Amino acid sequence: MLHLRLIVPPDRTTSAVRLIDSTVGTAHVVVLSGAARSPSGDVVMCDVAREAGDELLHGLRELRIDQDGSIAVENIDLSLSTRADAAELEAPGEPADAVIWEQLAGATHEESTLSITYSAFMILATMIAACGVVLDNAILIVGAMAVGPEFGPLAGVCTAVVQRRPKLAARSLMALFVGFTAAMIATTVFSLGMDALGLFSKAQLDADRPNTSFIWQPDPFSFVVALLAGIAGTLSLTSAKSGALVGVAISVTTVPAGANAAVALSYGDLSQMWGSVAQLTLNLFGIMLAGTLTLYGQKMLWRTQRGRWRRAPKV
Repeated sequence: MLHLRLIVPPDRTTSAVRLIDSTVGTAHVVVLSGAARSPSGDVVMCDVAREAGDELLHGLRELRIDQDGSIAVENIDLSLSTRADAAELEAPGEPADAVIWEQLAGATHEESTLSITYSAFMILATMIAACGVVLDNAILIVGAMAVGPEFGPLAGVCTAVVQRRPKLAARSLMALFVGFTAAMIATTVFSLGMDALGLFSKAQLDADRPNTSFIWQPDPFSFVVALLAGIAGTLSLTSAKSGALVGVAISVTTVPAGANAAVALSYGDLSQMWGSVAQLTLNLFGIMLAGTLTLYGQKMLWRTQRGRWRRAPKV
């Protein structure tokens, strides 16, 4: 379940409480008149089943409580209450299938912001992948995939398209472009340095590399895997099953493709470089396409359930 803590202007407290009471899946309503100081107002708290959370948040925003007051949402790890159990049963569907769109937008906004930390992870992941492609070491490739933070901006693009938020789309695309560009430039310099130290060589890059040659040789399976990864990653975000993101990260060759392109560029191997760029572009496009379609599908399902939430009687 979710716990909501609201600061409500006094003239809208009655409307907010009425909305909570009329929403299927709510419980434990508390009203503290005049308890809030900044902004001033009444404090209203309640618990709501995750399946009904988005419906309630939508109604609260229509009351402009987010603009004139405050709405805070927390996940409840444990709730021992017969009323909470009844609220869960009232709300249609399963908690894992529910999408809290405001929560998703907030998460993708944070993950898609270009920052020093994000750029550092991108650069480090690409450098690790560079070592993996030169040594033909699959373990290093998997490690680089897990370190790479690029799924955040990819999810941001998908969310922005579905929610029609051009600023989020621009921010996410900027993070992707600048992040990969900086990582590839830094890795090219890193490769030149490793070559000067005798740790990288052109012969290693030109070798058969059976474990990593797929990185710069895109094929239809690359696009299929990207589509599947985009669906899985989006579902993991919307269902709060973030552990699945690790599996998504190590299933697509975004960071390794960027690394191979950088190493190939340092040696002037344009064939491998362009092949790697094609692999990178194919994976990024596949993830964004699948993620966007998945969110559209979930949004359609949410709209059909929204009417059921409003019509269902309270227990």
